[in-house]
Amino acid sequence: MSDGGRTFLLFLAVASCQLTLAPRLRAADDTVTIDSGMLKGERSGTVVSFKGIPYAAPPVGDLRWRNPRPVETWSGIKDARVFGPSCMQTDDLPKSEDCLTLNVWTPVKRPRTPLPVMVWIYGGALAQGNTPQYPGGQLAAQRVVCVSMNYRLGRLGYFAHPALMKESPDEPIGNYGYMDQLAALKWVRKNIEAFGGDPKKVTIFGESAGGGSVMAHMISPLSRGLFRGAILQSPDLPTARAESTPLSTLKEAEKTALDYAASLGINGNDAEALTALRALPAEKLIEGASAQEVLAGMSTGKPVIGISGAMIDGRFLLETPEAAFAAGRQAPVPVIVGANDRDLGIGQAATRDDLFALFGKHASEARSLYDPSGQQDLDELKQQVVADKTLVEPSRHLADEMIRAGQPTWWYRFSYVAEALRNDPARKGTPHGFEIPFAFDIPDALVKDKVTPADWAMATLASAYWVEFATSGDPNGGSRPKWPHHDPFVHRVIDFTNHGVTFGADPLKPRLDLWERYWEEQK
Repeated sequence: MSDGGRTFLLFLAVASCQLTLAPRLRAADDTVTIDSGMLKGERSGTVVSFKGIPYAAPPVGDLRWRNPRPVETWSGIKDARVFGPSCMQTDDLPKSEDCLTLNVWTPVKRPRTPLPVMVWIYGGALAQGNTPQYPGGQLAAQRVVCVSMNYRLGRLGYFAHPALMKESPDEPIGNYGYMDQLAALKWVRKNIEAFGGDPKKVTIFGESAGGGSVMAHMISPLSRGLFRGAILQSPDLPTARAESTPLSTLKEAEKTALDYAASLGINGNDAEALTALRALPAEKLIEGASAQEVLAGMSTGKPVIGISGAMIDGRFLLETPEAAFAAGRQAPVPVIVGANDRDLGIGQAATRDDLFALFGKHASEARSLYDPSGQQDLDELKQQVVADKTLVEPSRHLADEMIRAGQPTWWYRFSYVAEALRNDPARKGTPHGFEIPFAFDIPDALVKDKVTPADWAMATLASAYWVEFATSGDPNGGSRPKWPHHDPFVHRVIDFTNHGVTFGADPLKPRLDLWERYWEEQK
């Protein structure tokens, strides 16, 4: 859910960088051949990009609310120098229901051995998001192949009308956005060698609902074997706590779809109702379903009509991540996971009493931890409590479970604030999504011409950890500060701070321990 970072996303742009080349390099061509045809890309500095590549057939007409179908081949050379339209959403940007495209950035010069691959999944509450916001050129300049994909959103991406089950009884139903992501990962396995990438060295990474998507692929049997590493930045929808932001059951999702159809005057659960739904303009299906409205609905317990979000469909998702992790049924891959120090939370409270009532019988202890003087501003208290509940403690829980399963895991907190933003009295830390420019090595996307050498240094450092993890399965290397494995018995954390990277005891540990006890008691 990256709406907290939408301000900086408006200013994203690729920055140039210098690449020190190793011996035995070969030049990359800006024309490549993949399984569906030839592509013409565009060189920029040390990187060549290929944009708007179809990875599945357009999900329109009778393919609306169907799993992605193979893309048709084309003759000649397809121009791949412009991003494809984004998937349908309320944001004012170029968009279309015909949106299943992806983008690839690869070094102009690269070693003869295939390069590791980083596949980005954007966030946005499964209701908004687009790939032009996240240019991968700066990562590719660090000698990886970077990929991003569009996937269906909102009522077009997560919808489980009962007629769909009758139409396609042998297919996964409902999680069409996840199935799009799966199709893109299969495309990577089949085609990435043409761009110099190694299909056996794929790392998937994402933020918010994109991080939640990474988690979904970690536990889905359909995604097994398509990646060897996972980076989850403030993962949500789902989280590692089943009750924090619950997944819908298929039965609940079917009722949501039926209620929405009825609100449009379309009744019944047969093929006739499905035909009527498919005849609706795509613009109609996104009304009232912005990411902000979706998040508000989740916070108040009054979801936007027709929005079920991700669901346990019995095919792609068989269970909650928490259940899968407890049983060790996740992909056995190395993991980086963490959250920001001013991250997003889902929930509401009109008073202090309402807020601390979230802790049930632990309300008194929560007061002593979060508001020992009784003088804390209510809005500040809400930010801390709901962020810990929704994102921070669940990220630690995920790290704990991965270590217990024997998977190399690194847990982080991101609290670096760009220097140009530090004089803002309202800026008390790093909001949801504001770590992304540093992970992508594009801090100028956040503050434009006010970017400073310190900002660039933090971006160089953070992105180097991410790239090295994708390269070797371990973020450590070079002269970077040592990042030890997560220890569930000590709970030290690496923190990307205004004073550099630190590693030590987590100051939030008492608060997170309280949430841990609360969640464990709910089982």
